[in-house]
Amino acid sequence: MNTLEKLKILSGAAKYDASCASSGSNRRNNPKGIGNTAVNGICHSWSEDGRCISLLKLLFTNFCIYDCAYCANRRSNDIPRAAFTVDEVVDLTIDFFKRNYIEGLFLSSAVFGSPDITLEKLVQITKKLRTERGFNGYIHLKVMPGASDMLFNEAGRYADRLSVNIELPSEKSLIYIAPDKKKENILLPMEKISKKIYETNEERKKTKKIPVYSPGGQSTQLIVGASPEDDKQIMRLTNSLYNKFHLKRVYYSAHVSVNDDSRLIFSEKPDMMREHRLYQADWLLRVYGFKLDDLVFSPDGTLSRDYDPKMEWAFLNIHLFPMEINKVEFEQLIRIPGIGFRTATKIINTRRFKSLDFEDLKKTGAVLKRARYFITCNGKRFDQIKIDPQSIKTNLLMYDKKPKSQQLSLFAM
Repeated sequence: MNTLEKLKILSGAAKYDASCASSGSNRRNNPKGIGNTAVNGICHSWSEDGRCISLLKLLFTNFCIYDCAYCANRRSNDIPRAAFTVDEVVDLTIDFFKRNYIEGLFLSSAVFGSPDITLEKLVQITKKLRTERGFNGYIHLKVMPGASDMLFNEAGRYADRLSVNIELPSEKSLIYIAPDKKKENILLPMEKISKKIYETNEERKKTKKIPVYSPGGQSTQLIVGASPEDDKQIMRLTNSLYNKFHLKRVYYSAHVSVNDDSRLIFSEKPDMMREHRLYQADWLLRVYGFKLDDLVFSPDGTLSRDYDPKMEWAFLNIHLFPMEINKVEFEQLIRIPGIGFRTATKIINTRRFKSLDFEDLKKTGAVLKRARYFITCNGKRFDQIKIDPQSIKTNLLMYDKKPKSQQLSLFAM
């Protein structure tokens, strides 16, 4: 099997991994090397289903010793199998980068032989890229639970970001659906990586001679919909992971039914709206300063499919509104539906020179379709809709049903 045939199989096998992070680290180049890694991220392109494909995204191999019910590459599946050599992955990365196809490498693998054998190969690739080929672009490396501490330490030395996939939201589901994996074997590496990052950062405050360790932090991925856990249980786990291990990101992947297995909850197509709502709730926890108790769940533990989590929080806390856009602090601004971080920053900056009216507010990027019900500008309301959840919901529904304007063809009469 030639390299191109392997690439077709192993790049396709990597598509189910959603944790395709941009950057978060700063790796400076030198005159003899190629590529740079910037803190503010890398260039992005997008696939038809909306996933980021800016990195060369590969499995080293899809030969696997595990038989997880949800996985297309599980041991019992009769599929085309392939495995790269270390030099093939190194050459592909350099060649693709020089052609400006990619800005970095996202490298994972099925577990063949043992976790140690697998991770050793991945570390060899990243080490060769850094030390022999002078590659300073972004590298995101998936590490295997159960591998030795020595390999974990070496992986973090050459990769910008490490990740250990937790896969399923509960230990019960892990035992039932992925019996070869154990909860403690997944959480222990997360703890070790988190501790190593902290210790290295503290040591580097004293001397910069200490090699940087996983400067982009660590992340993980959860499969959503393969097992019966509700949104509340998933967000509780997410909150715990952020607090305990200081993860940069938790990624959510709507379950794609690739195996006919009775242990899985069958779905004809991935629940992309559920995945979207989980990302929105995650963003509130991770960036907007919301607490887990601020999130609003239905009695069955699900997030609303009709309204985003911030809007649901606003409905529950309607007594806090309306907020005067020219007076409230930044922390209050970002809790208003339709106003995000960038918009709130623009509002604060503009307020230094003038009071904002609704036209000014629109120019900052505020989504007035949502924000209008929860704010005043210089004491004035946008309209006289009663400030209660039911009236706002009714008005939003009417707005959504209005015919949307369409751009006419150049040749339309």
